Amino acid sequence: MRTILITGPGGSGRTTLAAATALAAAAEGTRTLVLGTDRTDTLGAALGTRTGPEPTEAAPRLTAWRPDPAQDFRKDLTALQDRASSALDLLGASRLDPEELTPLPGAEELALLRALRDAALSESYDLLVVDLPPAPQALALLALPEELRRYLRRLLPPERQAARALRPVLGRLAGVPMPAEWLYETAARWDLELAAVEAVVADRDTVVRLVAEPGPAGADALRAAGLGLALRGLRTDVVVANRVLPEASPDTWLAGPVAQQRKTLDEWRESYDVRTVAHLGRDPVGADDLAALAVPGADPEAPVPPAEWPVTDRLGEDGVLVWHIPLPGAIREELDLVRRGDELLVMAGRFRRIVPLPSALRRCTVAGAALREGELCIRFAPDPKLWPQTRSEGVTS
Repeated sequence: MRTILITGPGGSGRTTLAAATALAAAAEGTRTLVLGTDRTDTLGAALGTRTGPEPTEAAPRLTAWRPDPAQDFRKDLTALQDRASSALDLLGASRLDPEELTPLPGAEELALLRALRDAALSESYDLLVVDLPPAPQALALLALPEELRRYLRRLLPPERQAARALRPVLGRLAGVPMPAEWLYETAARWDLELAAVEAVVADRDTVVRLVAEPGPAGADALRAAGLGLALRGLRTDVVVANRVLPEASPDTWLAGPVAQQRKTLDEWRESYDVRTVAHLGRDPVGADDLAALAVPGADPEAPVPPAEWPVTDRLGEDGVLVWHIPLPGAIREELDLVRRGDELLVMAGRFRRIVPLPSALRRCTVAGAALREGELCIRFAPDPKLWPQTRSEGVTS
């Protein structure tokens, strides 16, 4: 199933275009699900029908769904209390009733990730359109599965669970209680769920579609969003320039804004596949207005080029291996790298990511880096100190 994740700066019209994209695909005969993320029903306002925690048929072959984070939070915390019942009873703690639970910060993001996973794994649809939050929050959301899995592996290493038979003995020797079995089981279950979401985001049929108004503010936001997505290895299929003013207009006061939009569009086309959506002169509401927007298509069978971070062999010429990381929009002064064992921390502006080194680079040291035409090239030199040591036996006669 093709998944299109739609985001952009706040106020760029991303929700309206998500609804229009889903409606257009359904009109072409594609079984489509559009997933909303706003607390208020902005998706329903655009579609002209209410959406909520239960999937709703918004049009023929189009289903709309807006998950309820409070409902999922109550269910998860109730299940956690049941698993930890023995520990809670030992401490004399009183349990919380579902009715008194209020979602904590982060519950909304986790509910959306779970809904994204469930929707993508469903066999009822051919296309999933997700109206993500504005770009800064969307980037943090898409990074969450990978980061949480890394935290879990560091705090509760899976290999520690293998010593379950020795845990009581180790607890007595150390003089401290060892983590309970339910804790490892919960961590393993969370890791499995997060891995499923991470797989959906990284799937070859998942793309990000950026929406922005052509202008100085939209250009800055698009540059930052493109950099954050590239650092995460996520692919952008098209950039939708929304609310584009007509070139030929009798209103002379539009000449300035039109010229500014034209300049921004020319700059965007140097780096992206740009599609324009005309300004209707009003806020689009309902199926007729959404159809009039003429948004880019969403062919579930269209090929999407993979996001690649290749390693090139330059040992013969320069004695190094070079890791190529595309970072469009990166600024040299805002780049930094930190090597930690078999991982590399890459910092680009306000974005950062810890990535495992490819196996070919783990026995190398960082020999330098350079940013050229939106690509970070990191040079690695083989280090004999990191090679496996072999012991040679002498031959006697």
